[in-house]
Amino acid sequence: MADKQTVVKPAGRALLVAVENAQLRQDIPEIQSGDTVRLQVKVVEGNRERLQPFEGVVMRLRGGSMNRNFTVRRITHGVGVERTFLVNSPRIEKIEVLRHARVRRKQLYYLRGLTGKAARLKEIRPISAKEAAAKEAAQNAKTAAKAEAKAAKISSAKNED
Repeated sequence: MADKQTVVKPAGRALLVAVENAQLRQDIPEIQSGDTVRLQVKVVEGNRERLQPFEGVVMRLRGGSMNRNFTVRRITHGVGVERTFLVNSPRIEKIEVLRHARVRRKQLYYLRGLTGKAARLKEIRPISAKEAAAKEAAQNAKTAAKAEAKAAKISSAKNED
């Protein structure tokens, strides 16, 4: 009887959290409002199942944990189409973030009233390590030049005295 182990079961809210955490998907990339994403959605037609791509701009993110969802908007043949997806849904095969945009709001409902070029969002381009190093070197050179000019100005002022 001494080799019997007691199993401690979580109760109440802890049990719900444990079950929800087991269901959360780990392969989801970080998405934000304004991102352009391409989804592979499982569509069932009769007895067949196929993947249907859906590409558009993330208009909003809502909820948290298991109930987290997002709305994607795309223009198809001049008509705006919005679809809401659960982030942890088994119907979503894959989420691919194509580009990030600079937005100042969480929910981009104003895109519904815009068409064409007016509906574009300012893209944030990720910089490579090489570009970051070059930018930092240019900044360091600029500050060094300013310090050198300041030192020269101070020394010329001393020479005049």
